[in-house]
Amino acid sequence: MDELNELENRLALQFKDKSLLSRAMTHRSFLNENPGQALEDNERLEFLGDAVLDFLVGAYLYNRFPEMKEGELTSLRAALVRTETLADFSRLLEVGRFLRLGMGEADSGGRNRTPILCAAFEALTGAVYLDQGLEAVRAIAEPLIEPALKRIMDAGLHIDAKSEFQVWAQARFNITPRYVVVGSSGPDHAKLFAVQARVGDTVWGEGEGSSKQAAAQAAARNALERAEAEDLGLEID
Repeated sequence: MDELNELENRLALQFKDKSLLSRAMTHRSFLNENPGQALEDNERLEFLGDAVLDFLVGAYLYNRFPEMKEGELTSLRAALVRTETLADFSRLLEVGRFLRLGMGEADSGGRNRTPILCAAFEALTGAVYLDQGLEAVRAIAEPLIEPALKRIMDAGLHIDAKSEFQVWAQARFNITPRYVVVGSSGPDHAKLFAVQARVGDTVWGEGEGSSKQAAAQAAARNALERAEAEDLGLEID
């Protein structure tokens, strides 16, 4: 209970129903190993929190960018609620410290595992929404969203680089690019994947990411940079 009080302090709110917060911090692995200590894991709260975040982020972007077209708003929302972004929000709040995990999950690095941290942030969002309402969720989420949004826009992370590179490759070569995992490194809870973007047998880009999908997007962005340089007649390293 003291740990939950510390988490409440980090969130700057006090839960009326602390069982909601306890449930939000309960991973199914804890329930499997301790069936008598918790009635429910956080998966239903995760489902609710996912919907709340979709709405809140969508409303935030709608008001933040009154002239932006629907397609780009959708891309930005997807980037802000993707697994990696929400896991980073959990890390900023140090949510991993407060998770109730099974011993095996905890020993294998579960407190820093991206999918678990993403799910925990969604579950925490669901718990805050049920206990305090949408404005309380907004007060927690928007200070996290703004810097993440700047980083995403500055790096073009909301752009579907794979789709753009496919359009370019098909127009130039009439070939659909392939994305090949060429390596991975790091422990299971913090694995880094390396992917190449290939057109035919030629490697056009390389990228790394905490998931194969993220690494493929990074490789596609790298490939697009090379493609744009070639189109402009610039020397390619």
